[in-house]
Amino acid sequence: MAERAPLLHWLPANARWHADLAELASLRGEREAFWRAATKLANHQLDFVQTQALDAVVRGVYEASPPERLAQRSIRLALLGSSTFSQLHAGIRVAGLRRGLWISTYENGYGQYYQESLAPDSALHRFRPDAVLLALDPYHVSRGVGAGDPRMEMAKLQARLEACWSRIAESFSCRVVQQSVLPVLPRVLGSNEDRSGNSRAAFIGRFNRWLQEKAAAGTVDLLSIDGHVAAVGLRDWHDVALWHCSKQEISPKAAPLYGELLVRILAAQAGRSSKCLVLDLDNTLWGGEIGEIGPSGIALGEGSTLGEAYLAMQRYVLSLAQRGIVLAACAGNDSAQVFTAFERHPEMLLKRGDFAALVFDAGGKPDKLRRIAAELRLGLDTLVFVDDSPVERALVRRELPMVAVPEMGEEPALYPYVLQDAGYFEAVAVSGDEARRTEPHLHAAASSVAPAAATDLESYLGELEMELRWKPFEASGVKRIAQLMNKANQFNLSSRRYTEAELRAIIDDASCHTFQFRLIDRYGDNGVIAVVITRDEGDGERIDTWLMSCRVVGREVERAVLNVVACEARARGAAYLLGEYLPTERNALVADHYARLGFRATDDAASAGYRGRLSIVQFAAAEVPMAVSRA
Repeated sequence: MAERAPLLHWLPANARWHADLAELASLRGEREAFWRAATKLANHQLDFVQTQALDAVVRGVYEASPPERLAQRSIRLALLGSSTFSQLHAGIRVAGLRRGLWISTYENGYGQYYQESLAPDSALHRFRPDAVLLALDPYHVSRGVGAGDPRMEMAKLQARLEACWSRIAESFSCRVVQQSVLPVLPRVLGSNEDRSGNSRAAFIGRFNRWLQEKAAAGTVDLLSIDGHVAAVGLRDWHDVALWHCSKQEISPKAAPLYGELLVRILAAQAGRSSKCLVLDLDNTLWGGEIGEIGPSGIALGEGSTLGEAYLAMQRYVLSLAQRGIVLAACAGNDSAQVFTAFERHPEMLLKRGDFAALVFDAGGKPDKLRRIAAELRLGLDTLVFVDDSPVERALVRRELPMVAVPEMGEEPALYPYVLQDAGYFEAVAVSGDEARRTEPHLHAAASSVAPAAATDLESYLGELEMELRWKPFEASGVKRIAQLMNKANQFNLSSRRYTEAELRAIIDDASCHTFQFRLIDRYGDNGVIAVVITRDEGDGERIDTWLMSCRVVGREVERAVLNVVACEARARGAAYLLGEYLPTERNALVADHYARLGFRATDDAASAGYRGRLSIVQFAAAEVPMAVSRA
């Protein structure tokens, strides 16, 4: 009988676990080196005991004073529900380590989720969570079934839960992650359980379907553990004897995976999901080495077991691209043979034009990945690298630990499921702009060679035929603006993050002034690429938030945005603009942003940042290579 894969099977195993943990403990006095070593250790297959041990060492260093580098990536997570969560905290915090997030956790008193959410003086309210998980166990959910009308019981449960969601949103201005209920109760009828009106198992099934409907409507974000249970088996998730002993709905064995699944959603809410899938080619997208057997000899397509496996992999990759994931490829192949395969192989689903970047040379994979990140203007920590070679995977992990590198295994038929299980591209919503996210990167890659043909930058920008359209925030567009705010890290002057509820409050605040900018060029619509919020302050206005998509950096969009913001502020009677740059580990790109735009440093400028002032009484708009209009 084949051995079952570990729950975190996409992560590499660590044969040096005990030595690495001891080495980590020896770095306690070197906080930066300690953090790097801790995140590296977290990115391995860990069982419950190993997860607890790593968490204990990390908390011993950072509990009283979280890492300074994570000021903008700390999350206060409240675990609310009807069962015991103590076995889950470590798995959640270690999953945060994998994504460079520092997570502080709070657990309600046993069974007190409703009371604590209601009482303004409760420990929950003093904790002030940034995110809330609400998890109800199956025994609690179905306790009224059999004593009354199941439809009435369902209506009462739904009303209580919706009231709880509303109170949490109002009290903490954060979204709720709602866990689905584990299907652990025994069936009475068997396969036709739903025909039983008083079946607790059927009640839980109907309740989970209702949660899916609410999640689809955008009311909550769903942690769908019932789906994962169906894939790996119920007994890996729930120990009935342990439930009767300690009321733990989730088995400690599943705690590392539970933490991983939850933190994926938190990371997606904070804009920390991966953005680009970088693929090797030979034995990754097709079978065989194209340089040896030629484009016509590769294994791909219907009619052979191996060919169908790679066709399924391409189909899954294409589906990721269609929902907005950027595709790139890097290999040591001859480009002519690869392009022939993309364009002429009759079973090839992926085409050359589906890739935003293609890098072929004899250099190492780490160098290729650096080039791809630079070409696409993406951070290395947003890349996922897929390669069938364990040697190449190990090399990239060593040289570029910030790049996600899943263990693909030796069976190509399982490649799509490895990527699915790894959850690098977790999303809580897909907007129209999100689904088109890959297009600007394709355009950026296509236009990256254009400047060489242009005589100068000015003429090149003119050839782009750009049009910048702006308008104030609108309630209907708040979701997209919140998504952009939580994703923009490099071109983000203050790195302030606002929830949808907070943005609606800003729209209604007469002292706040909002701008959203959309850029259109000859290659298409780039979507909303910049957001600015100003606040009245004295005789002028302070720029509270200024963020832009890095894909439009270098196009003079910054000056066009300033033209709009300054002229609108002057029309309201403002005499000046105040700009503030608050440095983070990822926004050094804009350290001199305000200085370049003519702001003069003020006396109260922070030593680590910048605070500048721009007089706009006689402001003259700069010439920009684009048309600007109000939408």
